[in-house]
Amino acid sequence: MPFTLPLGSNPPEFSLPATDGKSYSLKDFADAKALVVFFTCNHCPYVIGSDEVTRKTAEKYIPEGVAFVGINSNSKNTYAEDSFEGMVKRMAEQQFPWKYLHDESQNVARAYGALRTPHFYLFDSNRKLVYCGRGVDSPRDTSKMTVNDLEGALEDLLAGRPVRVPLTNPIGCNVKWDGKDAHWMPAEACDLV
Repeated sequence: MPFTLPLGSNPPEFSLPATDGKSYSLKDFADAKALVVFFTCNHCPYVIGSDEVTRKTAEKYIPEGVAFVGINSNSKNTYAEDSFEGMVKRMAEQQFPWKYLHDESQNVARAYGALRTPHFYLFDSNRKLVYCGRGVDSPRDTSKMTVNDLEGALEDLLAGRPVRVPLTNPIGCNVKWDGKDAHWMPAEACDLV
């Protein structure tokens, strides 16, 4: 089996604490027309560089019934800024429109096969994976962005069309795995396209 969840897969279950003091699992988003799960963090320059574009995409599609769930799986032992306390602080400052969940065990990142931050997964109303990969083609500096793949996938999905570009390689820092070098990637992790 590939490291990263293949297209057509159902989302692996999770039950994780969020910065709002609650815990969330897939059932909490059961009514959403579509679900965007993305792996993110507090410190990565690719995340910080593209958060405002992700915010605009979320603000555009949440009213259309799409749920957005950010998950931080990075080890705080690699980057202290990625601690749960850091997540709460960042959400208080930024007021992002998505739920921000903490995957301290990193089991959810393993189940989805998250490669980088950010890494986006879009599931349709039947919770089948229809898009996986990057949000945009220049996340560190969105002034150089030429395509918003996540928005394109959402547009296709909500218009009832097959997603034209269902798979891209995520662009960003690798997930910070606990006990590993900051640049370590699992041996079975590979490019998606």
